[in-house]
Amino acid sequence: MKIAIIGAGAFGTALGGILANNGCDIDYYDSRTKEERLYDVVGDSDYILLAVPSRAVPYVLPHLPKNIPLIVATKGILSAKTFDSFKDYMVLSGPGFADDIKAQKDTYFTFTDKRLVELFRANYVFSDYTDDENGVLMCGSLKNVYAIQAGILGLARGSADWNEYIRDVSNEMRAVLKSNGADGETVGLYCGIGDLKLTCGYPSRNYEFGDKYRTDLTYQPEKTVEGLSAIKKILNHEIEVPSEAVILNTILKTFSTWF
Repeated sequence: MKIAIIGAGAFGTALGGILANNGCDIDYYDSRTKEERLYDVVGDSDYILLAVPSRAVPYVLPHLPKNIPLIVATKGILSAKTFDSFKDYMVLSGPGFADDIKAQKDTYFTFTDKRLVELFRANYVFSDYTDDENGVLMCGSLKNVYAIQAGILGLARGSADWNEYIRDVSNEMRAVLKSNGADGETVGLYCGIGDLKLTCGYPSRNYEFGDKYRTDLTYQPEKTVEGLSAIKKILNHEIEVPSEAVILNTILKTFSTWF
């Protein structure tokens, strides 16, 4: 089985390692390699795995064949409408840094298609399931935004304040998902509460940005901070934010003039 992985960064190659160990023929597309043509990589693939940063998705999707099953591993996409033109797509998401996956530490995924269970089988991979693609995508984006706020507040992982924040955010995320037609219970899966807990602390880039921004309002990150991209999308009304989402509305107000 051939799988084309679009995005040869840390996360894409970490997922590729699992697939390769399961006997899949892996071919990577890295847009930074100019001599490489996207069609040459995806043309005869059985699956395409999307693992580029969210900012690159609008530039990549128009060039992908719509008749090959698409596995969406990119986090930072707010709506499943992004993939309406694809006949067959599925989402995987969950807590796990690329280095930990490569080191074969316990890894947790939420899958939206049973085929993913077989593709990513490993004795260190644990999974849960939902058919709520929209909710899984939203969780993967919102948790980055809330991680920034956790850094701004200086919350220490495992502290009483941190635990209270995680509880409040989980309830708020349920309200946001419901307001946008998703299943609020998706927040209770690995893609929701599991990824939120992982991201609201070091070494998360989103948490690190918030922590540094707390003491320097002029701080500019050197690396991609997905939470900032998500904030921009939310400010552009890509999703509905209910009034009861107090924490999220506070974040949006904080960064309303950032972009």
